[in-house]
Amino acid sequence: MAGATRVDGKKVAASMIEAVKATTSALEEEAGVKTGLAVVIVGDDPASHTYVGAKGRLAKECGFNSTQHTLPEETTQGDLARLVASLNADPAVHGILVQLPLPKHLDAEAIIQSIRPEKDVDGLHVVNAGKLATGDLATGLISCTPAGAMRLVRSIHGEDLAGLAAVVIGRSNLFGKPMGQLLLHANATVTIAHSRTKDLAGVCRNADILVAAVGRAEMVKAGWVKPGATVIDVGINRVDVAGGGEGKSRLVGDVAYDEVSEVAGAITPVPGGVGPMTIAMLMANTVTAAYRACGREPLRF
Repeated sequence: MAGATRVDGKKVAASMIEAVKATTSALEEEAGVKTGLAVVIVGDDPASHTYVGAKGRLAKECGFNSTQHTLPEETTQGDLARLVASLNADPAVHGILVQLPLPKHLDAEAIIQSIRPEKDVDGLHVVNAGKLATGDLATGLISCTPAGAMRLVRSIHGEDLAGLAAVVIGRSNLFGKPMGQLLLHANATVTIAHSRTKDLAGVCRNADILVAAVGRAEMVKAGWVKPGATVIDVGINRVDVAGGGEGKSRLVGDVAYDEVSEVAGAITPVPGGVGPMTIAMLMANTVTAAYRACGREPLRF
């Protein structure tokens, strides 16, 4: 066997970003509307600042009016709620993104649920989750990571997954549940497995499409994978490099890439698989929100 096809998330994401740019400039030319994204970050977590910087740069590259609101660590719930309320009321802002995690003293869930659903470009509001759960993919905003992972599945299998068995390992509200619903919507037969699943490896071996989102480094081994299956690895885990000296680490997924790629038909790498898709979907959600705000039909990304 020649080994698995490497599914290049960077390449798929780059083509999506090109489509977002074209759609953004079309909206500006035809309706005079510049797509607006507001990013809110609280505190000084270095990883969060890196992510926010990357999102801001890409938003500007897409032609958005991107504004960043940086609040101090000691910001109160009330102050943050007031900022979100002002962004909700601002017609120039089409997408609101509150970078998580928030400092421990803040109630993140209350803040997320206070964002107007049509501006919730992260797709985390219960209204957007509910629309996805009831099969309404036309008017809600879908959580970016599952939407990006699904785009990679479609790049291999096309739009209709009828007759294919899909297994998602992980049942989180952020990823596992919405991923299962997207697969179901595309006519796959879906199993959502998790830490309490009996014979997890056996369940995974039935999957034509196996999606791993458990947050445990290289947990999925070759023996878990059906020969020729498509494997989508959503995990991002930092592991120490043996003999690499103090503080040397590398990023790995939830799948043991080297051994699984001997068995799988297609596999996403970490990094460079689902990661780039997440941020591309965020841009797609933002321009989609802008189109809907002007009563126009957005492109389906």
